Amino acid sequence: QVQLVESGGGLVQAGGSLRLSCLASGTSVSGRSMAWHRRAPGKQRELVAAIRIIGATNYADSVKGRFTISRDNAKNTLYLQLNGLKPEDTAVYYCSAGRYYGSNSYSWDYWGQGTQVTVSI
Repeated sequence: QVQLVESGGGLVQAGGSLRLSCLASGTSVSGRSMAWHRRAPGKQRELVAAIRIIGATNYADSVKGRFTISRDNAKNTLYLQLNGLKPEDTAVYYCSAGRYYGSNSYSWDYWGQGTQVTVSI
């Protein structure tokens, strides 16, 4: 049984930083494409950052240069470092595990329960 458990969310002032973690069990973070998504109030869920098995990454334009996705294979944990946070980054952040089909196309098989990030002015 695959489980993804996020942690690290919280309340932070604009310009601050957080690091989100996603502990995986029942699957290997190095054996699947992994990603972080977010859903802001009243908006659709969006892909924030993804990392493929080979280590290639891609980011939403809105977070490029501020967020960094990484993984620790020994800890079987996915991370998202959030720097330079803005109020518009306020959302529930979810990690996912899935597959890459090429041309920046993914499918996501497993999801975590989410962790809230709130950025105040």
